[in-house]
Amino acid sequence: MNDSRRHRTAAATCLAVTGALLAAGCGGEASGSAAETSSLKGAPVKVMVWNPEDTQGSAQPGVRLTAQAYEKWINAHGGVKGGPLKVLTCNEKNDPDEAEKCAQQAVADKVVAVVGSYSLAGDRYMPILQKAGIPYIGGTGVSAAEFSNPLSFPVNGGTPVVFAAHGRQLVQDGCKKISGVRYDLAAAAIVSQFLTLGAVSAGGAPPKDLKVPVTATDLAPQVAAATKGSDCVSVILGTHSDLFVKSYVQSGAKTKLGSVVGNLTPQLAASTGGSGSPLEGAAITGYFPPTSDPAWKDFLAATKGDKDIDVSNGANETTWVAFKVLTEAIGKLPSISAKTLVQELNTTSGIDTGGLTPALNWQTSTALPIKGLNRIHNTTATELTIRNGQIEWAKPGSTFVDVRKVLTAVPAG
Repeated sequence: MNDSRRHRTAAATCLAVTGALLAAGCGGEASGSAAETSSLKGAPVKVMVWNPEDTQGSAQPGVRLTAQAYEKWINAHGGVKGGPLKVLTCNEKNDPDEAEKCAQQAVADKVVAVVGSYSLAGDRYMPILQKAGIPYIGGTGVSAAEFSNPLSFPVNGGTPVVFAAHGRQLVQDGCKKISGVRYDLAAAAIVSQFLTLGAVSAGGAPPKDLKVPVTATDLAPQVAAATKGSDCVSVILGTHSDLFVKSYVQSGAKTKLGSVVGNLTPQLAASTGGSGSPLEGAAITGYFPPTSDPAWKDFLAATKGDKDIDVSNGANETTWVAFKVLTEAIGKLPSISAKTLVQELNTTSGIDTGGLTPALNWQTSTALPIKGLNRIHNTTATELTIRNGQIEWAKPGSTFVDVRKVLTAVPAG
């Protein structure tokens, strides 16, 4: 990979498509019940969340629902500096024009931040927020602008970090010959580059890169090609990973499977045998601890009984973490405004997310020194597995792994 630098720079323009592999007009205002907010005497803190809903594309209704669950939960626990958190929502419909309208509405409503949102149209909404001085906290990492705009404050490292960590995890799990199965798209090729970077950094061979036509529904040929001569297959097909697994089961193959969070899911494991599923033992690389970890106890309590919120969905988890960052940062402000919040985020020595991430900061000294990715500060990932049909830590005592050195290493030659 002598041209790694070129690939890494190109990655910044391709994250909009590859980010979708990790996930799975403006709406009205949302607020806690009167009983929950009546005792909160401070000024309301207005923020906005946007996400695509009622669309043929990658709908993410859980992002809005998670934000509203956080709003209700925090207001029931004292609010934000004694005032109620007020979440405004906007449906960007997977439409860049609508995303731009959402940003314009955020400016008009004078929100202090846009938090935990999901949109591919960062090149449209970030300039609007930047001009108004409104921070974008913890977007889901599906837009290149999230990793380059100075008003963006990501809480995870997105595609570059998770795929580099995934390649590393597979090799350390004993995979000597890896096949990576991804869609035949230029952007998805960048995923393959980061997967290779991680695998090679751990002493492994470059994974075999197998492409799937975007219109394919029968993946038997790809299963045959991926499992032949390989001992591990990384399935990188997003919500359509089930097509690969279906053909894999029918083939009778025994090659070990793995992926990043959002591809091989507990739901897919349940539909293919639960604890007896071929996904049992799969190497899963994520951003955060598994939801069985005590760090998620507030999230689980806040969303308990809401079947519409998938707590294992990476976009929903990122939204919760982003709101944790918001309220922790605001708690340190003498006065609450978008300007003071940006100042706090840019200078903090560390935001405590309660173990959901390492302490977060966005100081210049911790930026990833790669053009187009310089707003990535958190370069950690988590090594997980599917055990008894659920995503758990890969090993007892596991914690965050940092791939900063993997991403910044300059290859010889």
